[in-house]
Amino acid sequence: MKILTVSDVVEPSLYPAVDAGRHTGINLVLACGDLPPEYLSSLSNYFNVPLYYVCGNHDIRYARKPPMGCTDVHARLVRLRGLNFLGLGGSHWYNGGPHQYTEGQMRLMVFRMLPTLWRRGGVDVVLTHAPPRYVHDAEDPCHRGFVVFRRLIRRWRPQYFIHGHIHCSFGHDSERISLIESTRVVNTYGYFQLEIDDRPTAR
Repeated sequence: MKILTVSDVVEPSLYPAVDAGRHTGINLVLACGDLPPEYLSSLSNYFNVPLYYVCGNHDIRYARKPPMGCTDVHARLVRLRGLNFLGLGGSHWYNGGPHQYTEGQMRLMVFRMLPTLWRRGGVDVVLTHAPPRYVHDAEDPCHRGFVVFRRLIRRWRPQYFIHGHIHCSFGHDSERISLIESTRVVNTYGYFQLEIDDRPTAR
């Protein structure tokens, strides 16, 4: 399965008028927050594939104007082509705005997902807005990662953990990726493409 992931900034190269065939064969789009809902609607319409998203801490318009043709997967486990996708949106709490959570609130969210994860055989791809603690994060309250995400990775060993929120420039895609045991943690600021084996035996 070929997956396009996006977050935080609108990428002109993803618009049809300037695409020029650079992004072909996409099977799924994952959006990791802080993007205009109109942008997600445009991507969904152009690629004509499922688009799963979680909200970031700046996505204050989604409640009244959700992106058309897209699926909010916050605190949900969804299955597509033999793979399980788990979404956990929002950032660490810092000023009480929408889509902000304390460590305890996020831990409770993950705890409530455990029976579903157990019944459905775990998770292959996690998409979040915030990163795991001490992986790609920062020390200010807004950009601090969640400790519980590291526990989620160690317990369920997803193939990919994809997040946004941390604005960085990358000279090469490998600079986006860190490993926690066998899980590739990807900062998808802007956009990133990955391919994942979706054969039933892969899980």
